[in-house]
Amino acid sequence: MAAPEQPVFYYDLGSPRCYIVAETIMAALPVVPEWEPVDGSEIAAPEAELDRAKIERRAQELGLQPLRWPSAWPPDTNAAMLAATYAKQIGRAVAFSLAAFRQTFAGGRDLSDENTVLIAGAACEMHPTALRKGIEMRSTQNALHSATRRAQDAGVTALPAIQVGDRVYDTISGASAALTGAAR
Repeated sequence: MAAPEQPVFYYDLGSPRCYIVAETIMAALPVVPEWEPVDGSEIAAPEAELDRAKIERRAQELGLQPLRWPSAWPPDTNAAMLAATYAKQIGRAVAFSLAAFRQTFAGGRDLSDENTVLIAGAACEMHPTALRKGIEMRSTQNALHSATRRAQDAGVTALPAIQVGDRVYDTISGASAALTGAAR
């Protein structure tokens, strides 16, 4: 019996839906996914109006902390997504991304504020100077662009998205079913 293929979790730190999936995906999938930060603005047009109440109810159903929305909405996630990409390059994508999501949606902090990004980095032992330099590196910018292009080429049209093989799912349950079927 072949082991199921590693899924890829595509996300943008400015998305509350991605936050909810990020908080639950590790326990919900039978295979640990690769976390792939992408530029959400290149994947799909931003929603004009979020159904905040629905998102808050979903977070409550899952036992997450009550959502605290940042005052600046929608957030400018460019530096944060570069930081997540840099974190991935040094093996800290999950830790950094969860810390950044929590700063934003549990703490109500603005992702465009450099301090929010640096606090998230400090939570996973990333030195502020290294993180600032990582954000500025051309290779980090290229890596984020390449990841976004790979997501588009895979058929991702909305976030969050989970790729299993050549299929893309917008729910953990769909990805889990695909992985469970692949394991049989």
